Amino acid sequence: DITVASEVMAALCLSSDILDLKARLGRIIIGYTYSGQAVTAHDLKVEGAMTALLKDALKPNLVQTLEKTPAFIHGGPFANIAHGCNSITATRMALKLGDYAVTEAGFGADLGAEKFLDIKCRMAGFVPSCVVIVATVRALKSHGGVDKADLNEENLEALEKGLPNLLRHVENITQVYKLPCVVAINRFPQDTEAELALVEKKCKELGVNVALSEVWGKGGEGGIELAKEVIRLCDEPNDFTFSYDVDAPIKDKIEAIVKKIYHGDGVTFTANAEKQIKTLTELGYDKMPICMAKTQYSFTDDQIGRAHV
Repeated sequence: DITVASEVMAALCLSSDILDLKARLGRIIIGYTYSGQAVTAHDLKVEGAMTALLKDALKPNLVQTLEKTPAFIHGGPFANIAHGCNSITATRMALKLGDYAVTEAGFGADLGAEKFLDIKCRMAGFVPSCVVIVATVRALKSHGGVDKADLNEENLEALEKGLPNLLRHVENITQVYKLPCVVAINRFPQDTEAELALVEKKCKELGVNVALSEVWGKGGEGGIELAKEVIRLCDEPNDFTFSYDVDAPIKDKIEAIVKKIYHGDGVTFTANAEKQIKTLTELGYDKMPICMAKTQYSFTDDQIGRAHV
């Protein structure tokens, strides 16, 4: 089951060591008694066996790029249902072993970045130095209503229509989380100079620089411009803050994410959601970070992503 696998993966990635992993696995709720009490893996006395199965999986995997740059590949909880980040252990090791550590969070800044900042950084005590938001001209034209077959053609009008999606991500990082950021344009050969100039102009209006990334074709040489901007931003102080207070009630935290990050007008809770929130609060789970599930394609409920923000 993909949901169960991602829950176990999420627990592993947020664990600081094997004892912490065992404790986290033991707290997984597998059901409820007829009286409404939570039944956990610890109640069934299975967390020891689960931990034994994962004892080697807990160790980060060291790999290397084609240019011999070391990298850790460790963990993969889906960002549309889980927290979308690699393991805390791998990130801590990377921070100790290099002058700069780059980590990636799944999907867009409304999912991966939100969960990286509000969940992973909160739990691990990380304070990011800067954020890189990766975008493509093709994707922005798609947000602007262009069919896939026509994405190779220059279309400044559609690009301008799609740009608010990117700019919303940028604003979330700089204004909600108070972090410096750079937009990295993953350049395709078909991108025109006029299209690239339009993206750069709109980002600079928000005080954010754009760097072209051509790593796919030129390797490290294609990422020098981006690397220089990242180093510049890392040397600047920032006022990193979370999007919500972890001690706030569950509803308040959900509303903070919806209003601040998704820019929705508000939240409508169904009767079932009200019941679940009441149960979780009574069980003492209300002082924890919120892990939202949503489509990864758009800020809106239009998963094609063409509903403009």
